Amino acid sequence: MTEKRELVGGRTLGFWTCLALVIGNMIGSGIFLLPASLAPFGWNSIFGWTLTIAGSLCLAFVFARLARTFPKEGGPYAYSRLAFGDAAAFALAWSYWISIWVTNATLAIAAVSYLSIFVPDLASIPALPAFCSVGFLWLFTLVSATSIRAAGRFQLVTTLLKLAPLLVAILIAAFVVASDGGASVAPFQPQDISLSAITACASLTLWAMLGFESATVPAGRVKDPERTIPRATLYGTLIAGAFYLLASSSVSLLLPAAEAAQSNAPFADFVGRYLGHKAALLVALFAAISCIGALNGWILLQGEMPLAMARDGVFPRWFGKVSKAGSPVIAQIVSSGLATILVISNYSKSLGQLFTFMALLATVATLVMYVMCALAALRLMRRGAMQRAATVAAAAIAGALYGLWTFYGAGAEATSWGMALLASGIPVYFLMSRARSSRVVEADRAAPQE
Repeated sequence: MTEKRELVGGRTLGFWTCLALVIGNMIGSGIFLLPASLAPFGWNSIFGWTLTIAGSLCLAFVFARLARTFPKEGGPYAYSRLAFGDAAAFALAWSYWISIWVTNATLAIAAVSYLSIFVPDLASIPALPAFCSVGFLWLFTLVSATSIRAAGRFQLVTTLLKLAPLLVAILIAAFVVASDGGASVAPFQPQDISLSAITACASLTLWAMLGFESATVPAGRVKDPERTIPRATLYGTLIAGAFYLLASSSVSLLLPAAEAAQSNAPFADFVGRYLGHKAALLVALFAAISCIGALNGWILLQGEMPLAMARDGVFPRWFGKVSKAGSPVIAQIVSSGLATILVISNYSKSLGQLFTFMALLATVATLVMYVMCALAALRLMRRGAMQRAATVAAAAIAGALYGLWTFYGAGAEATSWGMALLASGIPVYFLMSRARSSRVVEADRAAPQE
């Protein structure tokens, strides 16, 4: 499909909003819990972060070039469809869409969990956290359905706020290291560094880097998408990666490993260690804001993928209906409805269990998309549909290899989830293919005979 569609409501997302969308969707709840997961790995986590950020930058560069050449709504779905056809594109979009609303369900629960520090009844009354989480889901669904511009502005504000605790952690670490000459830093032991540990760290840290493709998805709503999306994608990935590396490393190397590993709020404990209990509570508040901001950003995207699929005929047509404001309301309602079912059916699980489930599901589903888009860039360059460039080809190859390596690092359980995700979409694809064939036959019968 080569025509360029203009969505109802016009192009409302500029560079700063797209940059906030990338950074805000990347920095959610994971970074505030990761130091606990990485604590047993010591310095291996630094190497894991470095490889993850490098791999993500390679993939972000590929996405930036794809977006500049093909500024189409649906982003990754559109690229894979151009390169590999409907079936591959459907598989990518199906798994990615599921990963988005699963992420939204868990972000809503995480936000309520952080807020329970200030309102203890949220944690003590059965089922109340689930209903509050559902309330957050539908509040931001309403915001996104009513005004794309308002959702974008909210994203910009929350992105600025969520960077505050990360910056505080970095400044504390810089002050401590400058004061004692690095004596407080966990000692570097070369014999403790191993490829298996680095691989495990890379798999964990990739979860925090998911979302750098966010600006490519709502391309039909972006002003000057050929320039805006590539810049927002690259700058957003670089900024988020730098904050991640410095902030997470500060906590991992300065907070005792045993304490960090047992902590439910390692960033709050780290700040509280040096600035007191009130400062730790403030970090918890900013962590909740971070979850809420990421929830707003991902809800903004959860309707875009089914919208693009519906307009290409591989999803039911009613997913393609938009409101006067240009929002895919039906797709938003269905996505948030599925997220609501997930929240309610899992309300008895602990925060840690939910995060494990989310990380497995979202990471593997997104890895499928990352690898496929890297291969799509190589195929499109080979066919001449995209300008050939050695730097893009090298980044695509590196990104694909990095994705496959991380897929291996995620383990058999994550791979099983990924295969189940893809398989769940097979009946839908064949039903839609049959419906398209029926429409073509009916159209042929209705056409005047010569």
